[in-house]
This record gives sequence, C-alpha cells and structure tokens, in this order.
Amino acid sequence: MLERILEWDRQTFIYLNNLGIDEYDAFWTTITNFSTWIPLFLLFIYLIFKKYPKREAIFVIVTILLLSFFVDTLTDLTKHSVARLRPNNNTEINTLIRILKNPTTYSFFSGHSASSFSITTLVVLFLRDRFKWSWLFYIWPLLFVMSRIFVGVHFPIDILVGATVGIVSAIFFHYLYVRLIGPSLGLNRP
Repeated sequence: MLERILEWDRQTFIYLNNLGIDEYDAFWTTITNFSTWIPLFLLFIYLIFKKYPKREAIFVIVTILLLSFFVDTLTDLTKHSVARLRPNNNTEINTLIRILKNPTTYSFFSGHSASSFSITTLVVLFLRDRFKWSWLFYIWPLLFVMSRIFVGVHFPIDILVGATVGIVSAIFFHYLYVRLIGPSLGLNRP
C-alpha cells in the first residue's frame, strides 16, 4: 500500500512539475523565496498592531514567532528522521523533471508548506473577527507550495503533510493563546 502511495506521489509530481513553462520560471523561483514575502509579513505585523492594543499585539506576535520556531524544529527533526530524498536529488526521476533549485536537504515534509500554512492560519485566526479579508492571506501559502513543485524540490505528499502539520500547529497555538496566555495576562480573547 505504501509503495502504491509513493508511486502515485512520484507520478503526480512528475506530471505537475512538467506543466511548468519556461517563461514562468523566473516567477516561480522568485515566489519560492521567503524574502519575497517580507512585505506580506510586514502587513501581518501592521494589521496586528492596528487591530489589537499594543500590549496584546506584542503577545500575538510572540505567539506567531513561537509557532514558527516550533514548526521549523518539528520540520527539521522529521526531515532527518525520515530522510526522504528530494525529487531533484532522486536519480530515479531527476532526469524526467524540470529542476530550478537544487537544495541538498531532505524532502519530507515541506518546511515551506508547514511554515507558510502555520503562519497564515494563526494570523487568520487572530484577525478573522477584526479584518474581514484575512482569508485572502491563504493565497500566499498556496502560491508558495505550488512553487515547490514547479522548481522541482518537493513531492505532493511532502506539501500536503507540511500544510496539515502547519494548520494543526497553528490551531493548537491559537488554542493555547486563547485558553492560557491571553487570560493569564488579562488580555481580551482574539
């Protein structure tokens, strides 16, 4: 069963990766870099400080930073434990795909997927009642994870598991904030 799932994963990756068009390669290599999204992170910070009192906004930002550290650590531990080769380093398929990036670290699960979905989900949970357009922030992780397939560095399962880990982690951190941190500091519930 596992081998069938992994074969589906490989074939789906090869198909999706080969949908890439040379004219869009610069777009996908730009989208896949965290630094490209700094203006979005600044928007997150701005909205949190605009929609929350200053003291509470600081605790919300600290919660997001703690979540990022947690997800990054969990991702690294999992990658080293599972040790799945990235598609670009997999000799069985790397001649069949378009490779725009060549990281040498392991593939499972996608840190880009986990971090982008965790940050976005937590920001949306904090802002959903204060900024009605917050759900649009999910455009970022969707583009971000699509880029990982088009640049040739992650299988679909890496991305799906990363997104799931990110969303579940964000919900857990939001729960901790609402139940433990906010009340203990005398802050309002988000």
